[in-house]
Amino acid sequence: MSAGLGGLGGRVAIVGGATRGIGLSVAHALAGAGASVVVNGRDPRAVEAAVDEIVGSGGAAVGVVGSAAAEGVAEGMVATALDKFGALDIAINCAGVAEPSGSTVLTISREEFADQIDAHLMSAFALTQAAGRVMAEQGSGAIVLTGSAASYGMFGGSGYPAGKGGVNALTLAAAADLKDAGVRVNAVLPGARSRLSTGDDYVRHIEGLHERGILDDGLRDAALDPAPPEFVAPLYVFLASEHGKAITGQIFSAAGGFIGRYEPAQPTFIAYRDHKDSAPYSLDELADLLA
Repeated sequence: MSAGLGGLGGRVAIVGGATRGIGLSVAHALAGAGASVVVNGRDPRAVEAAVDEIVGSGGAAVGVVGSAAAEGVAEGMVATALDKFGALDIAINCAGVAEPSGSTVLTISREEFADQIDAHLMSAFALTQAAGRVMAEQGSGAIVLTGSAASYGMFGGSGYPAGKGGVNALTLAAAADLKDAGVRVNAVLPGARSRLSTGDDYVRHIEGLHERGILDDGLRDAALDPAPPEFVAPLYVFLASEHGKAITGQIFSAAGGFIGRYEPAQPTFIAYRDHKDSAPYSLDELADLLA
């Protein structure tokens, strides 16, 4: 993306979970568009390697080690952006971990479930709050969070879809909270090749969902052959750029050459009667309405 096409020259971004997969591709895309990038990840060597890659490609980057959900790490990313680059314009969260292989609501432990909520939802919250405070004060900024189509139940699991569903809700709530302050918040639900979407366990999981009828042939085939993460990274950059300045409170899907937008959830009308002069519905009435 060139400067004439919404480039990010002079902008500063922090990226949670930026050492591999989608997060690393997003960090490279931001740097390629001219932004200075604070790279975050749990593994010090992976953080160092990501920074070296970006700098070696002509970009500007520094690293912050730690889980984006851990106390003080998001705040450290914000402080590093302000200290090293003198600004904070963009915050993107791509942090997350895979759910235990074969996990379901019946088998996942409370600790494993809590770990999923922490890795996905709490990392998104921590980054949104830490960056949002600075952005609200300055009256501008863009936040992009990472959800998942798994939040709609089509890929099974338990803690992973619950955490990602929370990210969707957080996106909408934070966008409403921060709109008057000039801060935009959106989410991308990406489909791309990563450590979470490769390997024998993953293939067995997808084939199992297909055999149970949860995934149709098309979704099964797409899940088993995801495009590289470089195909979804441009959408993150777009939402962070001036081209996306009118967009907030939106949830997008991106996978390979596909881009979609989730419409706001609305209830379908079934029935109505005024509670002031009517009794609650009886079970028989509900059966007639809903069965």
